[in-house]
Amino acid sequence: MSRLGPVITLIAGGSLAVGLGVASITATPAATNTAAATSNEPPATETAAAAEPSAEPTAEPTAAAATPEPTETAAKTIDKADYGGYVRGNGGLIAISTRDGKTIGYFCDGKTEAWFKGNEKDGKITLKGFGAAAVGGSLGGGKATGWMKVGGKKWTFTAVKVVKPSGLYRATAQVRGAKIRAGWIVLKQPQGGFRQVGAAFADETQLQIPELNAYQPTAPVPLDDDTTLYPKDVDGFIQEMQ
Repeated sequence: MSRLGPVITLIAGGSLAVGLGVASITATPAATNTAAATSNEPPATETAAAAEPSAEPTAEPTAAAATPEPTETAAKTIDKADYGGYVRGNGGLIAISTRDGKTIGYFCDGKTEAWFKGNEKDGKITLKGFGAAAVGGSLGGGKATGWMKVGGKKWTFTAVKVVKPSGLYRATAQVRGAKIRAGWIVLKQPQGGFRQVGAAFADETQLQIPELNAYQPTAPVPLDDDTTLYPKDVDGFIQEMQ
C-alpha cells in the first residue's frame, strides 16, 4: 500500500479514514499472550610546572581566570527510541516510537485501537489522532509518561524504553481490491514470555488478527488461506505515517 496514516474507528462502526495522516479507533479482538520460549530466546592536570630559580626577582605569576564550561540550554531531539507499556485504568497497551523528532503512537486494549502521529521536541511529545484523540507527555529517564484521550475518555500511561523484539509492528497489503492493514504491540513480560495485542482490517471489515512470532516479529504470518502479511518494524513504516 502506498502511504497509510493512522486511522481511528469507534467500536460501534463507522467509516475508517485510510491514508496519510489519519488515525483510527476500532473494535479489536482480545489481546493475546505468547508463552515464553525455553530454547529460542535470544540471548565505558594540569601539573603545574616547577619554576626554575632565578637570580633576579620575577613578578608573581597571575592565576588564569577559570573558564566556565558551556551548558546545554535545551534538551536535544531524541534521535531514536521505542517505548511500550500499560495504560492505567484501561489495561491496554501503548507503544510510542520517535525518530529524529518524528513520533508515532499506537494504542490497543482488545476493544479499541488508535494510531497517533506528531513530534518530539526537547523531550516533549504532542501526538494527534482522528477527531479529538490525542497523546501528550514527555520522554526521558528511560521512559515515556503522559496522558491519552480516545473515544471521549482520558487515561494516563507509563511506557518503559524497550528493545526488539518488543515494540510496534505494522503490515499492509492489497488483496483483491481490498486494503489490508494490521498493527501489533509486542511487550516482553517481567515474568517471562510476551504479551501482544493488535487489530487487522480489510477496508472496513475487521479480521481475525494473526499472532506474530514473538521472537521474530517481522517473520511473515498467514492472514488466511490466500494472504500472507509481512510485518515491518517502526523503521520500515514510520515515514508512511507522516
